[in-house]
Amino acid sequence: LDVTTIMITAYASLDVAVSATKNGAFDFLAKPFTPEELRTVVEKATRNLIAQREAKRLAEEKRKIRFQFLSVLSHELKAPIAAVESYLRLMKGRAAGEELKNYDHIIDRSLIRMEGMRKLIFDLLDLTRIESGEKKRELRKIDLVPIARNSIETMNVLANERGIQIHLNAPESLTLTGDQSELEIVLNNLISNAIKYNKENGRVEVTLKKDDQQVTIQVTDTGIGMTPEEQSRLFQEFVRIKNEETRNILGSGLGLSIVKKIAQLYNGTVSVESEKNVGSTFHVYLPLEQKTNENEQN
Repeated sequence: LDVTTIMITAYASLDVAVSATKNGAFDFLAKPFTPEELRTVVEKATRNLIAQREAKRLAEEKRKIRFQFLSVLSHELKAPIAAVESYLRLMKGRAAGEELKNYDHIIDRSLIRMEGMRKLIFDLLDLTRIESGEKKRELRKIDLVPIARNSIETMNVLANERGIQIHLNAPESLTLTGDQSELEIVLNNLISNAIKYNKENGRVEVTLKKDDQQVTIQVTDTGIGMTPEEQSRLFQEFVRIKNEETRNILGSGLGLSIVKKIAQLYNGTVSVESEKNVGSTFHVYLPLEQKTNENEQN
């Protein structure tokens, strides 16, 4: 129960007012007073009480979010750490004999687990910088096509291992006002997911286009697809679609939520269309122009 005290007295003096405040009174009203003065004091006290309740609610909400965040983070890190530890114990105990080559598969599995943890940490850093507002945004006119080409080139190593072809459909140049590192994060996450959740010898289509108002980044894959229920859970933090087809696919569960948060920085939107066992198409819509004042960049 929240209680706010207003002291009303006929003994009006500075000492009485100070004493009342020290003893917990929100305000002090001396007699005689008008109805308007009383109404003003009560309204001020009510606004203060509402503000206090809202502050408590936000503090509790932040506490719950922080607890949930740490719980999920510890869960996501616990499995790969335990796996690497068990691999190291196998090697220490010479479980596969004395020949070093006998441990190549264990080393490879350990490196895969370490890469997953590295990706999780980097995604967390990206997410923290975006949500805290501490990331300095360098907004300028930028050509999106070279960024897409570089992203595809980076991801081609992963794609070639599984026989997946990546194609870029874009004009020679496509400019918008944006931050290069943010646009790289968006494209890298979308293309990486399109490869990870694709089928062997599949295909990824990266399409860039614009009209008078916005740029559209579209990434389509021929992968395992999703059900409507699975699609409804995307773009939330630490959400990964877990089923028989995805259980061996590593990921932080943060990539798409980062994409959404970056799109929101541009007053843009994200969406997905998917069909099970057919594939998925992700769209990111970004306005062509952004504010480039000092407040936006710092």
